[in-house]
Amino acid sequence: MDTATGTAAAAPPSGPPEPPVPTASRHEDLAGLKVVPARHYWRWAAGAAALVVVSQFIHGLLTNPAWEWDVFFLYLSTDTVLKAVWVTLQLTAYGTVLGFALGVVLAFMRLSRSAVLQTVAWTYIWAFRSIPLIVQLLFWFNLAYLYQELGLGIPFGPVLWSFDTMNLVGALSAAVIGLALHQAAYAAEIVRGGVISVDAGQLEAAAALGIPRLRQLRRILLPQAMRSILPNAANEVISLFKGTSIVSVMAIGELFYQVQVVYGRNGRVVPLLMVATAWYILLTTLLSVAQYYVERRFARGAERTPPPSPLQRARILTRRMRAAAATGGFQR
Repeated sequence: MDTATGTAAAAPPSGPPEPPVPTASRHEDLAGLKVVPARHYWRWAAGAAALVVVSQFIHGLLTNPAWEWDVFFLYLSTDTVLKAVWVTLQLTAYGTVLGFALGVVLAFMRLSRSAVLQTVAWTYIWAFRSIPLIVQLLFWFNLAYLYQELGLGIPFGPVLWSFDTMNLVGALSAAVIGLALHQAAYAAEIVRGGVISVDAGQLEAAAALGIPRLRQLRRILLPQAMRSILPNAANEVISLFKGTSIVSVMAIGELFYQVQVVYGRNGRVVPLLMVATAWYILLTTLLSVAQYYVERRFARGAERTPPPSPLQRARILTRRMRAAAATGGFQR
């Protein structure tokens, strides 16, 4: 015992240190070990059960005569259905462009330092997210009943010019206005969420460097905010595309309404619903593919070496197969 510190002294080693084991001997010992791969029996069982269920579902689709696939292929590409698909795409495009344009304005109104602008934007978002879309569409469709005349003039004073609203808003215009205003409320929150996800220190640093505010917005804020905005915005666009079916209450000839008209005449409900389902799936898939490549473009700043896209993987596989055919064997 050390009387000065009160701690026990470490005992010296009793013998000489053992010599280090040569690296070659270690490799020989490891080479002699038997490697046993991990076996995931429950994972295999779950995968087999999933394959059985999927195969049974596909078998039922192909063999059950109630699906009436001959009627499905008969009406899949008729002129009536194609025109209805075009109307659906128009409603989606107009609702998306107008909705997100207004949504960006509302988002920056909520982010402004003006209490009046913040209150107006918050009230708009609260109102249009609270009222069901079908109610909004019916309000716009019956605008002439609510307001027989609209005019311009001095606020709370005389009207200088007025016009009749009977033929001002048709069914298609009412649908576009209702979809756009409804979409704007959700787009505003999506854009606002993307903007506040960017670190405020970057804007402070840009301001310290003397970069103009508009250039800060265009070159620093939006490219980073788009990474958060795009996934949610794409979901909203796809939801709007499928939600256009609700305008069928206004007798607009979009996809779902035309399908209803056709199966109301011939009684083939299931195959006509499958026609609408096939078009919705096809167009949603195209929108999802476009979303993938747009997100990939805006992710370039965050990922220096992004993973290859499906098209690039297909090209790589094609080159490997050609090289394997030329050399007589497939090489990884």
